Amino acid sequence: MVLNAGGMGGRDPAAMTRDGVTSIFAVNVLGHAVLVDELLERQLLTSTVLYAGSEAARGIPKMGIAPPVLHTSSVEEFASIADGSKFTPKSDPLIIYANVKLTAVLWMASMARQHPHIRFVTMSPGGTTGTNGMDDLPFLKKLFFKHVGGVLMPLFGMMHGLETGAKRYVDGLTNPKYESGRFYASNVGSPTGPVVDQTTIANDLDNATFQDNARQAVLKFA
Repeated sequence: MVLNAGGMGGRDPAAMTRDGVTSIFAVNVLGHAVLVDELLERQLLTSTVLYAGSEAARGIPKMGIAPPVLHTSSVEEFASIADGSKFTPKSDPLIIYANVKLTAVLWMASMARQHPHIRFVTMSPGGTTGTNGMDDLPFLKKLFFKHVGGVLMPLFGMMHGLETGAKRYVDGLTNPKYESGRFYASNVGSPTGPVVDQTTIANDLDNATFQDNARQAVLKFA
């Protein structure tokens, strides 16, 4: 199963859902978590769950996306990402998105340890042209990422085509070299090129306590 719903959370990503989380968190994390738990309870998942991650979860400085900053990585801090209280109305939407995607990465890693008979692989498609993922950004950011950047960034090796991004998903699903509980994305410096295990870049991604805290925070709203 590919968990590929996502994006910037619609016209009002900070809007609260009836579950007490923001729209951007509901679309990128909570909806997936509820679906996966229901399918596991019914024994309808028997092989691989692949989550469509994002390079933003570790930051893409060359594209103006700073790495998420976590102060405690506690259940409470992850819950504050879920309900939006970690942020202000002036927070950069891409920073919020990065924190949300990081929470999902850690949730997936925790699920891998909770259910060792299932592969839980997080795979970033990388910087991919021709998608609708940035459609809900403020106008100037949308103009840059979707139109101006969509033309210029491939020339500088900062984006690749849909086929390349989609192939990463296929490889994550079918190639056993991509291990359960891991987050695979491009190497530091560019959101394109060969994928690498992101725990070799950011040690905190391999912290079991942080992973379980993220999962517990998600469960508070599920």
